[in-house]
Amino acid sequence: MATNVTPQPAHPRATALARIRAAKSAWGPGASLAAIREGFETLLCPENDIPATDLNLAGIPAMAIGGDGNWLRPSVLFFHGGGFQVGSLQSHRGLMRDIARASGVPVIGIEYRLAPEHRFPAAADDCRAAFDSLVERGVAPHDIVLAGDSAGGHLALGLALDLKDDGRSPAGLVLISPWLDLSLSGGSYISRAALDVFSQPAQLRAMAKTYLGRDRQLTDPRIDLLNRNLTGLPPVLIHAGDHDITLDDAKTLANAATRATVSHHLAIWPEMMHHFQMFADLPESIESLAAIGAFVRACLARDHQLSRLNEHDLF
Repeated sequence: MATNVTPQPAHPRATALARIRAAKSAWGPGASLAAIREGFETLLCPENDIPATDLNLAGIPAMAIGGDGNWLRPSVLFFHGGGFQVGSLQSHRGLMRDIARASGVPVIGIEYRLAPEHRFPAAADDCRAAFDSLVERGVAPHDIVLAGDSAGGHLALGLALDLKDDGRSPAGLVLISPWLDLSLSGGSYISRAALDVFSQPAQLRAMAKTYLGRDRQLTDPRIDLLNRNLTGLPPVLIHAGDHDITLDDAKTLANAATRATVSHHLAIWPEMMHHFQMFADLPESIESLAAIGAFVRACLARDHQLSRLNEHDLF
């Protein structure tokens, strides 16, 4: 006698991994950069109806999500990932929305220039110009939290280092699976290569070369961030996955922050992939986004309620 068996829904992680593998299967050697960019957007944010306010910051296209249209207030300035060559406001629109919901403040993202059309330091210059534009419009540096995922984490940390050297530190720094070592010297580039569904060492080396150009300026202080002086950075939150090829970048930064006595917290999720927060239905993403939201709120309260905050409040 036949019995009806109700199919069990796939685990969210399995669904996410299947989506990633299906998308990447179309990004072979014959795929155009335009097709890869479009596929990356569709993979990471298939939604087209997320409300946003279009902005222009120093001539750079930008958008604000959250804040009921009032974005000239304490906010998150977000830089998207994508190896400096792919990624956009569209691909990261969902993540920006989720951070805005978790933190209760607007998240402002920018469409910085991409390689190979625009090589280093174009992207970093755009990030600095966008920050300066917000400040010129009346948002104080200590009312801005910088955030970024993957290559966007490199841009966020680089800007934070430059700003603290100028005496204009932001309120805090959120780094999601940051790709910080463009020389790929960390052990995770080998140990996690078979586990990482997003990236492989050869792919990242090609992206770094395309971004930097023929001179391969790996020793430039704006590129070699892990050897910069971190002393004086604002509080830093670092989230990574244990299956992430860039995992050692997060660990190296955390160790350097400890030596520099920078307030920081590193959280690593078992079996999670590179910037897993892009898939908001994962239980791990829900936990990570809640922690990011709490961190952002605490950082933006520091200057107003400093006596009431300690490391436990921030992390």
